[in-house]
Amino acid sequence: MKSPKLIILFYLFIVSQNLFSQTKIINGIVKDAADQSPIPGVNVVIKGTTQGASTDADGKFSLQAPSDAKILIVSFIGYTTKEVAIPPSGNITVELYQGISQMDEVVVSVGRGVQRTTTDTPVPVDILKATELQETGQFTFDKALQYKVPSFNTVQTPVNDATSLLDPYEIRNMGPSRTLILINGKRKNLSSLLYTQTSPGRGETGADISAIPTDAIKRVEILRDGASAQYGSDAIAGVMNIILKDASDAGSFNVRTGITSEGDGEMIGISLNNGSSIFKEGFINYTVGFKKVELANRPGRVDALGEATDFLNGTAEDVARVNQFLALKPDAGNINGSPETATANFLVNSGINISENTELYFNAAYVYKKVNSFANYRTPYWRQLADAPYLQDFFPNGPNGSYVGYVPTFEGDLNDYNATLGLTTTKNKWKFDLSFTTGGNQQTYSVNNTHNANSVLSPITHDDLDGDGVIDDGELLPGVNLYRENSPINFDPGGTRFSHNVGNIDIFRAINSKLTIGFGSEFRNELFTVIEGELASYDGGGSDSFAGNRPENSGTFSRYNLGGYVDLSYDITNNFLINATARVENYSDFGNAFVYKFSSRYKLLDDKVTIRASYSTGFRAPTLHQIYTQKAQYSFVPGQGIQVGGLVNNVSPQARLLGIPELEAENSINFTAGFGTQLSRQFNITLDYYNIAVKDRIVLSTEIGGTEAGDTELDAVLQANNLSDVSFFVNAIDTRTSGIDLVAAYADLPVGRGFLDMSLAGNYTIQNEREGAVKNLQLVEDAGQSVVNFTQEALFFTSRPEMKYILGLNYQLNKFGFALNNTYFGKATFRQQGMNPGLKTEFIPKIVTDLAINYDLTENLSASFNVNNLFNVLPEWEFVALTQAGQEILDNPADRKVQSNLITFNQRYSQMTYDGYHFSQLGTIFAFALTLDL
Repeated sequence: MKSPKLIILFYLFIVSQNLFSQTKIINGIVKDAADQSPIPGVNVVIKGTTQGASTDADGKFSLQAPSDAKILIVSFIGYTTKEVAIPPSGNITVELYQGISQMDEVVVSVGRGVQRTTTDTPVPVDILKATELQETGQFTFDKALQYKVPSFNTVQTPVNDATSLLDPYEIRNMGPSRTLILINGKRKNLSSLLYTQTSPGRGETGADISAIPTDAIKRVEILRDGASAQYGSDAIAGVMNIILKDASDAGSFNVRTGITSEGDGEMIGISLNNGSSIFKEGFINYTVGFKKVELANRPGRVDALGEATDFLNGTAEDVARVNQFLALKPDAGNINGSPETATANFLVNSGINISENTELYFNAAYVYKKVNSFANYRTPYWRQLADAPYLQDFFPNGPNGSYVGYVPTFEGDLNDYNATLGLTTTKNKWKFDLSFTTGGNQQTYSVNNTHNANSVLSPITHDDLDGDGVIDDGELLPGVNLYRENSPINFDPGGTRFSHNVGNIDIFRAINSKLTIGFGSEFRNELFTVIEGELASYDGGGSDSFAGNRPENSGTFSRYNLGGYVDLSYDITNNFLINATARVENYSDFGNAFVYKFSSRYKLLDDKVTIRASYSTGFRAPTLHQIYTQKAQYSFVPGQGIQVGGLVNNVSPQARLLGIPELEAENSINFTAGFGTQLSRQFNITLDYYNIAVKDRIVLSTEIGGTEAGDTELDAVLQANNLSDVSFFVNAIDTRTSGIDLVAAYADLPVGRGFLDMSLAGNYTIQNEREGAVKNLQLVEDAGQSVVNFTQEALFFTSRPEMKYILGLNYQLNKFGFALNNTYFGKATFRQQGMNPGLKTEFIPKIVTDLAINYDLTENLSASFNVNNLFNVLPEWEFVALTQAGQEILDNPADRKVQSNLITFNQRYSQMTYDGYHFSQLGTIFAFALTLDL
């Protein structure tokens, strides 16, 4: 039954409230140290806990504290945080000095010189504390960002294959490969996975951020501006800098559990974060975590007529045959949703002061992830006994051992690591930062419960039976069919591996109070390996559902690059700042790149208003994955089921035959302009406009099929490799993306006996489209096709919400904390492959509401309860007619159903269509956590 699992969660929450300790009352007042005026809305928290209070309009507070409480932490926007001892009397007066506060932290991702606070930055930056991410109740770091950062989006596809190991994400609709990920300011390695499914992110790769434990994160800085001049390739859309915890005297132990309202997707996780002092003046902070998430399945009810039409002849007899199977499995046996996942992560961050001016720092992380997912179910009318009688013996899965099809499984193992060792020192006012970073990601796969259906004969054997020295016709023996009835059912298809080593030298100095100069250099080498699969996984076409890597497509590929930059920052006046950065890079495989950036900000009205703008050029080097990946690709073709296509790399003999050019770097121009205002200590707003133009954008082409004549070079390549189509990477299009980001916050508003924080953050896409014509190859033009069709353009430009905003309310009442977040996912549009060109599909705007309740049980123990998607809102889409012919289809229920079947694989993916969705299809999710502060 489902209900006992929910009852257990509530029971744990209720029982835990019995853990109380003796208390005492603390009364106090907080004043401005300069003018002795009372400060309302100040946060007063008992150190080591989340238990606290806020000052009222007269600056006063009253707090019930454990009898052994010793220290209060007092903080407020615009003031320096202060720790004060609790006097025996319980009465206290605290004076705060104006300075950098919790909401005005030093930002390290803006530039490479002397860092500035958020109010000083000439470009927009989001800062998220780890507590904000944890309060979302989401199970992974990337999904937590989805519900905290409007311009950040991630998507999950219905049938996952390798994509199940990490979902594609992006900022500002620019794809995962155009946001650079940093750990403590140093470049994190890319994943080895190349997204090749028909979904957002197709043809790209990104760093694996999903498994980074939020318990190890101090804060996250998201620079929403082009930053190639500062950091090099991949920073066209912006930079995400993950700052690790560095506390030496604090830690926590967490136990988390969760379940969906459907009773599946159970999650259990434990993690430990702790720190200690080492040597004379040093720290070490470490995190260990383990997590298991069970399968959550959300299949649709399959349409019999669509199945009979796709896989048989569509007759009434065929429909009856399909219905006989669907009576046993209404969802056609498909398993799609959220796969079973197990994760273990280990992370350490350390710093040691060697001398007064020198610090040695080190951080390292290792993540292991195991994912069990499934391919599309092979129905008995799709994989028929008439064609392969041996399937009856392989898969006796039905009643009385009958053959009713089979579902291939896909298991993936991911290993990801990164480490940095560095030294900072100061000499003659020059600050030096020297570091070495290494990182890697390996993904290997297993394909089980399937077979190799191809006829491949072993070499013909023979023997001179009569001893005459001649092999006669009667002495020839036929070869044995290696597969089909002799096929294995478990396969090792290989995998991929990526690694890099990065050396950095950064030098900067404040020449005086106005001028700062910085310069440095980076050397990086990269290795990409395609791991060969076993013979049976690729031979003759390979294992059904996922073919292995062939020897000729496998191997290790490498490159290196050397870059250098110079950065100047000048405060013309106390209010007027200008900044300029230039960078040059040399890549061993495609040549040079030169980029630059100018930015400025001006403060008005006693620093209450800041106007800022930037203009930059950028570049993105083609990844080794894009240059060297070549393989057979199983994919769903609407109306035709699963087909095998070929991905041809740009340096192969086939590429030369087809006239496919080698890849070049993308180039970009990025402009931002906006303003920020802090009308009071509690209220602030920022509004920023961005405009990003990308030239020679690299795309994975659409599937290019054969011609009607069947006698071209393209046809020859397809026929020689037994492929239905071919795709490849190409610098195909120029694009422009523009929009507006809004962030507004009001803190510490007195409401009743507590205080309310309110925030509104939003992103609106003004323009996201192709500029100019598609740059087609001549061979493709001659075949009357295009490397980018309307399906591809929908994935690039309209498949993310046109508008997304997050309204957050947080209320603190003594030991209780309440959070209510509403995330609006605006319209998103698809134009799926195979659908009538007179139609498109639109995801209907939805609001997803999340509720979080926190309670301090004791001084060191707190509990939290989250209900994500409180009102069980699910993705919904609808058809929209683009032409009169399209409208006529929608007016005819039978024609409309045909189109619906085409894009949902006959209703297998009715909530999302084959291309994915924008928020969870799992519905309501309950989560409970206990946190013990150490």
